[in-house]
Amino acid sequence: MSLKEQIQQDMKEAMRGGDKRRLGVIRLVMAAIKQREVDERIELDDAGITAVLDKMAKQRRESVAQYSKAGRDDLVDQENFELEVLKSYLPEQLGEAEIDAMIEATIQTTGAASVKDMGKVMGQLKPKLQGRADMGAVSARIKARLSG
Repeated sequence: MSLKEQIQQDMKEAMRGGDKRRLGVIRLVMAAIKQREVDERIELDDAGITAVLDKMAKQRRESVAQYSKAGRDDLVDQENFELEVLKSYLPEQLGEAEIDAMIEATIQTTGAASVKDMGKVMGQLKPKLQGRADMGAVSARIKARLSG
């Protein structure tokens, strides 16, 4: 079953079960997928859908940080709930050691020596890590590794 079919199936189950909160999040996901498909005139595969989900999860993490600063616990709870639903469709997150090992291996294979070569390393890593790690944190790690 493709990721899109899984999301559609979960939407039907949420409707049948009367889980309005989860249904709302799944509808947001389906709308984002449909929007990208219409904008680009393509049918998204699992990798494209994962990219959409990853972007949505990143937005939720940023919102949680902003709402926490503002003391809006009600909105923090909603964003965390949405983030958990999104995570259920994303691949399992990689651990710190796994990410560091992938960065190191990619630096070796690309021959990256300085921060100027960061684009090469990110270009190789992004398809492997999309949806499995926070790319902003990965970028910072690569920069630190190539700087030092």
